[in-house]
Amino acid sequence: MQVRLNTMWYNDSMFRICSKLRLYPTKSQETHLRQTLSVCCDVYNSLLGWREFAWDTEQKSVSRYEQQAALPIWKKAIDANGDLLHPELKGVYSQVLQDIVHRVDLAYSAFFDRLQDYNERKAQGRLKEGEGAPGKPRKKGRGHYDSLSYTQLGFTLNENSVTLAKIGTIKAVVHRQIDDKLKTCIIRRYGSKWFACLAYEVDAELLAESTKEIGIDVGIEKFAALSNGEFIDNPRFFRTDQKALAKAQRKFDKAKNKHRSQARRKAKKTVSRINERIRNRRHNFHHQNARKLVNEYGVIAVEKLNVSNMSASPGPKQDVETGQYLPNGHAAKAGLNKSILDAGWYSFRMILSQKAARARRVFVEVNPAYTSQDCSQCGFRPEKKKKLSDRWHFCPKCGCSLDRDTNAAHNIIQNAMGQHSVAGMPA
Repeated sequence: MQVRLNTMWYNDSMFRICSKLRLYPTKSQETHLRQTLSVCCDVYNSLLGWREFAWDTEQKSVSRYEQQAALPIWKKAIDANGDLLHPELKGVYSQVLQDIVHRVDLAYSAFFDRLQDYNERKAQGRLKEGEGAPGKPRKKGRGHYDSLSYTQLGFTLNENSVTLAKIGTIKAVVHRQIDDKLKTCIIRRYGSKWFACLAYEVDAELLAESTKEIGIDVGIEKFAALSNGEFIDNPRFFRTDQKALAKAQRKFDKAKNKHRSQARRKAKKTVSRINERIRNRRHNFHHQNARKLVNEYGVIAVEKLNVSNMSASPGPKQDVETGQYLPNGHAAKAGLNKSILDAGWYSFRMILSQKAARARRVFVEVNPAYTSQDCSQCGFRPEKKKKLSDRWHFCPKCGCSLDRDTNAAHNIIQNAMGQHSVAGMPA
């Protein structure tokens, strides 16, 4: 029986996970990889143009299967002299080309979903001021198409290398033995570095049974408050490197118009490296703390926060009589948004849910409404809402006094245990 738990698919005891390996291609291999990306980018844009032209001229929707069937024809097409019209397609593996069709189909599926949501909200009169209809998928520039996908065939993992069809054997750092069945391999470029992202199936990682339960309230002052009274400090990775990043960005701004110059390449590489360092540190922090929580607790509860809405910029406020724009707290909200995105709440929640699923831990996402307002001891909800600056919870009804975030964590686990029983899961 196939079951959906958290964000991972598993079949009784099998999970699909991903490992990222660093690749070290030679200069000729890197040139081949860049040429392949360039060809894939051109094919992607051609497929988009085909769909747009068919709709604009004939009001016809081109299916994924029509476009996929056209690829072999494009490969074999010849001109009047008997030469191939597209010889560059011969250097790209067939499954890589087929994946491009899949990406175009996904782009249009997402566009139609956005359009349907827009039309529904328009009919209900719920559109935001100045909101327009969503735009169609756009063509990609060379720097924005940076990955190749091998599905099922065309790649082999060796002891210290990865063999790719049409490209060759590339040296790799294989930091873990992968004996399980490989499913896909995505070759990705991050700045000047290359990685192989391998997806494969593994067995469930059964841990020692635990009857302990924990509620987690994420925040900014502290990264997370636990219902047992403990806290996880917020490392603020972006804030720590913000000055270094700003300095590097200023150097790049001075040289950005000097195309193909060594100064521009060097400045761009510095900016990319600082952003990569911030991303890697945050990613490692999320994984380590998620692992500790999953190893210790049998029931883990978090808030299902909509981070994109929480980090949205405030809309403009205009005086009806004078037409002048009023203060809307944009500067303060910008600083808050920066801290929210720096913490990476959504990424942490996804990593935690995946580790919990593989370890067969119960992972519950609860509605965040009033978790910070209600008293965790008696359930009293004050008429006057607490401000973000109010960092201590005191209940005038029962006298409960504790940290505001710890109180919220208590409410989260209590709400989760209520959902737990309703869902019919074991307590």
